[in-house]
Amino acid sequence: MKRATATTTSAPSPPHGHQALSDYITARFDEFSRSQKDVAQYIVDHLDEAAFQTAEELARRASTSSSTVVRFSQALGFEGFPELQQAAREEYRRRPPGPADVAAAQAAAPLFSLDQTEYEAALATDHVNVEETARKLSRSEVEAAVEAIATAEKVLIAGTDQMAFFASYLRHLLMLLDIRAEVVASPSQEALGRLSRIDETTLVIGLSAGRPHPLITRTMKLARHRRARTIAITDATLSEVARLSRIRLYYSSNSPAYVRSHVALLSLIQALAYGVYSRDSQQYDSRIKAFRLK
Repeated sequence: MKRATATTTSAPSPPHGHQALSDYITARFDEFSRSQKDVAQYIVDHLDEAAFQTAEELARRASTSSSTVVRFSQALGFEGFPELQQAAREEYRRRPPGPADVAAAQAAAPLFSLDQTEYEAALATDHVNVEETARKLSRSEVEAAVEAIATAEKVLIAGTDQMAFFASYLRHLLMLLDIRAEVVASPSQEALGRLSRIDETTLVIGLSAGRPHPLITRTMKLARHRRARTIAITDATLSEVARLSRIRLYYSSNSPAYVRSHVALLSLIQALAYGVYSRDSQQYDSRIKAFRLK
């Protein structure tokens, strides 16, 4: 329901009744256009920021335009972005803090002074990214991912563009543990040949940031069709890559800079490899020592 007049100062009646805004967006996610899905993903995963950013700031973080943000607001039934933002603020204020949030608020001191430099702001944001990632990760999902990697006959890691580096790094970490892994980083003939060999014995790991590359989506769909085990590592909980996967691992990529932050992603990848290593550290130690002597 839209606001009856533009002069009222009370909070607008949400078009979704008593349902939380993030739940309403999630339920209608498939109805949105590709650009609107980028906005939806950002709001759901960063409600605390969306509640207080301008439309232009939100558009920049979601890698879209401010006009898309306005159209997305209207698609939800609001008159414009201010009404959507008010609904986001109401949900944010009603959301109870978790135990970790309370402990952090009581014990943690600011890393830098209020007049922090751009350099300090970037470091402080990365610190928050790692904390947020640790809080949102499910222990059961992480343990399932470690189990899947440790017991897989073969591993295929898919990541394009900036994610190609992290796919290669994960492959390197697994290679140190004598786990066979291949990387798909581009639609080359060789990479497509690797996709054709996906079967039920393959573990497919898809890496994505923001809107997933079509190759990654195609890889996860193929893996699902061939009944391969799948893990999604993504910075958007509503990402199509995550929805196509059995195991979903989320990381935070907030950044005040012009690119996403991948500090939490790097930490997550190393933690997964360490989890595999910890299953039989004595066996892996001899393997790693021999590798270093080469």
